[in-house]
Amino acid sequence: QVQLVESGGGLVPAGGSLRLSCAASGRTFSSYAMGWFRQAPGKEREFVAVISGSGGDTYDASSVKGRFTISRDNARNTVYLQMNSLKPEDTAVYYCARARGFAAVARTYEAEYDYWGQGTQVTVSS
Repeated sequence: QVQLVESGGGLVPAGGSLRLSCAASGRTFSSYAMGWFRQAPGKEREFVAVISGSGGDTYDASSVKGRFTISRDNARNTVYLQMNSLKPEDTAVYYCARARGFAAVARTYEAEYDYWGQGTQVTVSS
C-alpha cells in the first residue's frame, strides 16, 4: 500500500508563492510518474501537472503554465509543486497522485492514477 501525504498549503495573497510537497511511502517511487490535481469549491477535480519517474519529462495544464513548476527528489521520495504568481482562481484543495506507469505523457485524467493523497488547502486572497 502506498501512502501519499501532502503539505505546504495555506493562505497567501494574490501574486504570492507557495511550495507544496508530497511525501510517498514505498521503495519504488522512481518507477512511477507523479501528478498534481486540484479541486475548487463546486467544481470537478482537474489536472495541474505531471512529472515522469526520472523527473526528466513534465507536462503542465495551460492554466498554470509558466507559473507552476513540478519537480521531484527521488532520494527523498518527494514530489513538489512550486506555485508562483498565484491568483484567486488557484484556490482549491491540491492533491498529489501516483500514476500507473513511469512516463508522464498523456496522464491528465484521474483514471491514470491509482493512489491519492488526502489533499492540502490552498487559498489565494484577492
